[in-house]
Amino acid sequence: MEISHFNDLLAAARQQPDAQRLLLVFAGATLPAGATPEQRARFEAGESGELAPLMCVDKDPAVLQDFAALRAEAIAMGPEWVLVFAAALSGQGQLAPAAAHVDAALQRMVEAVKAGQLEGLIPFDRQGEAVQLD
Repeated sequence: MEISHFNDLLAAARQQPDAQRLLLVFAGATLPAGATPEQRARFEAGESGELAPLMCVDKDPAVLQDFAALRAEAIAMGPEWVLVFAAALSGQGQLAPAAAHVDAALQRMVEAVKAGQLEGLIPFDRQGEAVQLD
């Protein structure tokens, strides 16, 4: 299944034989210190910047309605985010992953975003569209 929108990921997670948790890290973009005028212009046009994790959460795909519901909840939480990085964590059968495993996986995701090591994570923009990062 090709995942081009967050709702595709949600549908794929719901189809898995084992219980799933979606792991989400919301990131904001900042302008690097000492940015050049060209970097500043690209940043102001929404085309660049350094990503910084702002908040993270896990969601049960069986309970999460769709991306619009996730976006509304994230906006209500406050920080201005530009991307949400997503991954899934499997449980066993009908048992969801243990809370300790979820927390550890979320922490690894936060550290990965900080380090720019984004392999295995799917970035989505504020409209829920999957994006390719250069």
